[in-house]
Amino acid sequence: MKASTMCEFSKQEFFTGLQALGIDSLGKFRERIPFMRSELKDEQKFGEIYNFAFGWAKEKGQKSLALDTAIGMWQLLFAEKQWPLVDHWCRFLQARHNKAISRDTWPQLLAFARKSFQVVNQERQSESHRTIDPSLSNYDAEGAWPYLIDEFVEYLNENGINSNAQSMTDWNQKR
Repeated sequence: MKASTMCEFSKQEFFTGLQALGIDSLGKFRERIPFMRSELKDEQKFGEIYNFAFGWAKEKGQKSLALDTAIGMWQLLFAEKQWPLVDHWCRFLQARHNKAISRDTWPQLLAFARKSFQVVNQERQSESHRTIDPSLSNYDAEGAWPYLIDEFVEYLNENGINSNAQSMTDWNQKR
């Protein structure tokens, strides 16, 4: 609906958003919800929503996103994508970072999540689309990742969380 501030909709934003979605009744709103949820499965649409969420969720006048808000947004956004490290990422931030999240970190995490748990057709996989193994065994600490993601991978290694892909699957089943 492109509201400029989280949880605040001007009358104009509300009606313009509903109109853009083709909604003119409560019944049409209910009918549209499954379609809107399904859009999160589309990688491009998810990226658009994800990138929009940063500016939408931060407080007016702030350049960064408060950590507790960022964590809530990640848990909400990645609920549909089922990124298995989202809870570890949030715990890591609370334990080691405990600072607001910068605009730079926000899209870099999405890139990391996509690379680390992307299912790619092996025949079409190229250097530019190379993924990071779920065990993170091929993670390149010398690569172009920001320090916060480097520290996160280090945190996972120190805590034995990513020792193998099966333990990651087992952990997710226990949740």
